[in-house]
Amino acid sequence: MKKHIVVIGIVLGCFIPELLASAPVEDWKAQWISSVECKNIANTWLAYRKDIDLAASPQKEVIARIAVDSKYWLWINGEMVVFEGALKRGPNPSDTYYDEVNLRPYLKKGKNSIAVLVWYFGKEGFSHKNSGKAGLIFDCQSPEVQILSDRSWQCAVLKAFQTAGEPFPNYRLPESSILFDARLYPEGWKVQDSGFPGAEPLGKEGDQPWNRLVKRPIPLFKDFGLKSYIKQITIPGTTADTIVCTLPYNAQVTPFLKVDALEGVRIKMMTDNYLYFNGGDGGIRAEYITKKGVQEYESLGWVNGHNMYYVVPKNVKVLELKYRESGYNAEQAGHFSCSDPFFNRLWEKSYRTLYVTMRDNYMDCPERERAQWTGDAVNEAGESFYAQSLASHSLVRKWLYELIGWQLPDGVIYAPVPSGNWDKELPGQSLASIGYYGLWTYYEYTGDKQILKDLYDGVCKYMNRYEKETGGIIKMPKPAKGWLWGDWGDNRDLLMIYNLWYYMAVKGANLMAVELDKTEDAARYEAYMNAFRKSFNDRFWTGSAYRDPEYKGETDDRVQALAVVSGVASPDKYPALLEVFKQEKHSSPYMEKYVFEAMMQMGYAEEALLRHKQRFEKMVDDSRFTTLFEGWGIGTEGFGGGTVNHAWSGGGLTVLSRYLCGVYPLAPGFTRFAVLPLPGTIRKAEIDVPAVVGSIHSDFQSSDSRFVLNVTVPKNTKSVIGVPGKDVKTVRLNGKIVWTGGQFTDQPNCKPCKEYHPAHIAFEVGAGKYQLTAEK
Repeated sequence: MKKHIVVIGIVLGCFIPELLASAPVEDWKAQWISSVECKNIANTWLAYRKDIDLAASPQKEVIARIAVDSKYWLWINGEMVVFEGALKRGPNPSDTYYDEVNLRPYLKKGKNSIAVLVWYFGKEGFSHKNSGKAGLIFDCQSPEVQILSDRSWQCAVLKAFQTAGEPFPNYRLPESSILFDARLYPEGWKVQDSGFPGAEPLGKEGDQPWNRLVKRPIPLFKDFGLKSYIKQITIPGTTADTIVCTLPYNAQVTPFLKVDALEGVRIKMMTDNYLYFNGGDGGIRAEYITKKGVQEYESLGWVNGHNMYYVVPKNVKVLELKYRESGYNAEQAGHFSCSDPFFNRLWEKSYRTLYVTMRDNYMDCPERERAQWTGDAVNEAGESFYAQSLASHSLVRKWLYELIGWQLPDGVIYAPVPSGNWDKELPGQSLASIGYYGLWTYYEYTGDKQILKDLYDGVCKYMNRYEKETGGIIKMPKPAKGWLWGDWGDNRDLLMIYNLWYYMAVKGANLMAVELDKTEDAARYEAYMNAFRKSFNDRFWTGSAYRDPEYKGETDDRVQALAVVSGVASPDKYPALLEVFKQEKHSSPYMEKYVFEAMMQMGYAEEALLRHKQRFEKMVDDSRFTTLFEGWGIGTEGFGGGTVNHAWSGGGLTVLSRYLCGVYPLAPGFTRFAVLPLPGTIRKAEIDVPAVVGSIHSDFQSSDSRFVLNVTVPKNTKSVIGVPGKDVKTVRLNGKIVWTGGQFTDQPNCKPCKEYHPAHIAFEVGAGKYQLTAEK
């Protein structure tokens, strides 16, 4: 594949109307255009084309701004420039995203043909707001080239693209299953005049139904190119053979075929996730009707799974079967390994699950919904910070801006968004997103202060909706269109779950207020938090666990975990809480991340690792799948239908990185960070963290007689590095004694640091490479 050059810079605050002062240098001059015959029905495909003549090849960037509802593919002179452009609508309920693409590498002196294939979903979904009208706007203004969509373009509905019959995809998906009839396809239209009629102008930028155009805040998708399957197995049938093609892992793919056939023969394509592991509801498949002779076809609606199935009638000769993987344009820049193979598999499966649930937005699952459930996104964002290149930060940012961009006038924050057919609030997920683990964590890991400035008021508006009793305990939420979910599974002590998420939302708002110099707000939040902690402990602590007196179920492990990670539970309660975590196991894989984190925070690393292994062992060791499940099993053994690729289950990746290896920011953007490992039973581990300040490397080796920690601290940063202090006699830093006999020694290149985890002997150091050796 040729690399396309794309302008993808983030426009700060571009999601908030009043912050759009940084508008494009050039006003839009192009028009929205469509086909005269377009009836705006679901699953409409339109071909747009334009020929231009250039006196010379352009010498500077030629930036085209392109927007459609819903997706497009772009060719210049028959060469692919963009594979699946545009984002599902939208930044808010009204507006539409646009792409910026540099055309210069593809334009030449003389005649140039521009071809755009547009897929209009024409349906609402849990990840898309339908505008109600198919259209394209193409605006290219440069000193050397001007290309503007108007009535001089040609446009036609491509009747070869049709909708496959029942079973249809479930109502959550705006995409349709594509049936392509090759007999009706106008070959060569991308490079030559095919007699299409002139386009119909529909309006200018800003007009309804697409409204204001907002620059795409994430990169164009990555196209991995056509590749051969790992293996193919043919299962003979009476009238058709089924060819099962193995993919290297669970991936977002478009299937390709090359066959020799008579005309009118139907070939079906679907994945194992469509057939067997669809999460309890119908997904997307593809069908192809042949023309006569040798032919090639790639179905452009992506699907996912571990295996692709081609159902091929007996009278068709298969010449070649391939697939194209595509996905979010970020690399796996983080790496983890340790002495326990189980946790290596957990980390890698977590990453693979994360990547297959990223595209236009974070998703819960890629086959049943493709929806940005905001509680899922909290866990996914945390994983991205440790596992992926910095390009992933843009998707985290997009999620948070959309969350507030879709906020209702009365302050309600609901999810998933974008969405055309869902507007219900999940209070716990919304509170998690705006608070400590959502918006604040994004700031912690990136240092992007603009987002706090832009979204702080929306955060406060949402928190003000909650009713409180004396002492700050919130009443059970009563959302107008809500879902008091809390988590999958039984024994949910809901009042406490919501109270602790609310407390962490206040904690996040307090930290934001301090950063934004809102001293009155910060003082008010601090006073509230102090009162809340006392009220919560007085009312709900029984002496052995947290329980609502009105709750009759078994003690909820989720609640105990949230009490710890929020800071509401004081250290004197940790021994009792440890016993709860040993006995009570009710949380879903989504909430188990917080149990794992709580146990690590309390200092019980051995017990934490043991519990996480016991809970995840079945799915991690299942050799059929490279991804993690929605529930503890699949199908009827799972929750919510039980998909086999739910990134909310990958929270262990974050905990292993942040606590086992001990790498986390102490100042926004990692300008100061910790490396304070909690090894537990792990004898050795290493990690590379793709921080905004540069890659952070750390590794440790632990034995009965010594603990050795190696750390690379990037330029212009500081780090607090430390070794577990139990039974330590002497600590050396790069060979020099810095701690012995229970005392720090005076050294010029480091200073003692006692403000963090009490289990560590820690030092603050500047940029460089360090080895800490603890002799026992």
